[in-house]
Order: sequence, then structure tokens, then C-alpha cells
Amino acid sequence: MPAWSLPLVVYGGAVVLLTALYLLQLWTRDAGIVDAGWSGGIGLAVLFYGVASDASLVSRLAVMAIAVPWSARLAWYLITDRVLHGEEDARYASLREGWGDAAPRKFFLVFQMNAALVAAFSLPAWFVLQAGDRPPWLLAAGVALGWLAMAGESLADAQLKRWRADAANRGKTCRAGLWRYSRHPNYFFEWLHWWAYVLLCAGTWWMLTALGGPALMLLFLYRVTGIPYTERQALKSRGDDYREYQRTTSPFVPWPPRG
Repeated sequence: MPAWSLPLVVYGGAVVLLTALYLLQLWTRDAGIVDAGWSGGIGLAVLFYGVASDASLVSRLAVMAIAVPWSARLAWYLITDRVLHGEEDARYASLREGWGDAAPRKFFLVFQMNAALVAAFSLPAWFVLQAGDRPPWLLAAGVALGWLAMAGESLADAQLKRWRADAANRGKTCRAGLWRYSRHPNYFFEWLHWWAYVLLCAGTWWMLTALGGPALMLLFLYRVTGIPYTERQALKSRGDDYREYQRTTSPFVPWPPRG
């Protein structure tokens, strides 16, 4: 199979996966499964690249070692923390209410857009496999960066989950651990993950295309589904406490809080 055709196969597979999840949410009335489908789909896509590509074995193992554990962890976290939570994520519940009778049709488009995003966000791994043989030290550095990002995101998620589990913290803003230094440390480490593929392409023209990963993720986090919505909801539920948190705490990159 020619290398250029692999992303097309990934897109076709993502359409099948997200369509199946769309049909599932018609029954469960919980569209939050789309987020788990997006993150899990990327891992499956990179696994496919690793099997079907004719790139060197060490390059294929490197991209799979970064993407597959990250994908599995994030998908499992989203399923257990949101999908199995018992209530539809507030974002999708709000959309369902606002769309009314048009919700089934519009949610279908949302799921298909996420199929396209699976294909788009899997491309940085494919770019690495097109970049040719990479020096062993560079492969090790890329995998280390990917695992560092995954560890940071895992820690931030765990700290927030532990904070929310304490009824005494209800209505307050989490400032524990990494959340003392960033209002969105989980988003920061999610963004950092995509730089691992840029690093693996270093020294080749493919590095320029791999930059699309962190650039697109930053766009989504800052302008589409990430920080704006999260902060609007936080201001509604926590008011002045969250305004003070905004005043003193870095919005994204972990940094010592202001006095």
C-alpha cells in the first residue's frame, strides 16, 4: 500500500468509528462519547501507521510508544470521568437543548467533524514516518517528551479528580498541585504532547508540517472547545473565587502565581 494512501484509510476508518458512536449516542442520549472516540481513534490510527508503514522499525515503535499510551489513557479517563458519570457533559447537554428537533442531524455533523480531526491529528505521527531514519538519541528524546507530557496531564487530571471528590471543596476553585501554577495544566500538557512529533522530525522538511499538530491544538484550546468554555462555566459556578484565581494564576503555561 503506497504511503500517501494510509491517511485516506485512516479517515475512512475514523468515519466508520465515529458513525458507530453516533448511533450509540442516539440510544444513550450522551454525546460525550465523541471525545473518547476522538482520542481513542488517534491511537488506533497511529497503531495502523505503525503496522502498515514501511518506515524503519525503530521509527514506527517510537511513534506508537508516544501515541498509543497517550490515546488509551485519555480515552479511558474520558469514558470513566464523563461518559459513565451518569449525566451528559454540560457542553453537549446545552447543545442538545438549544438545537431541539435538529439535534440528531447536527450531532451527526459534530461526530463526522471529529472523524476528520482524528485523521488530521494522526498526521504528525505519519509525518515522522516519512522523515526517514532518525538518530537513536532523537527518537529517545521524542519518546521522553511524549511520556513527560502524558505524565503531566495524568497528574493534573488526578489532582483535580481528588479535589472534586471532597465535598468540602464544592463551589471552590482547585489550587492543588499543578493547578496552583496554571488554570489549565491538563490542557498545557496535552499541547506539549504534540511537540514530541515535531522533535522527531527535527532536521527535515517534515518538521514544518508536524508543527501543524501543536498549532491546531492551541487553536482548539484557546478559541474553540477548551479554555473559553471552561472558564465561562467556572465563572458561572464559582464567581468571585474564580475571578481571583484568574487574576493570580497563569492561564496556560505553569508559572508561579502572582501575589
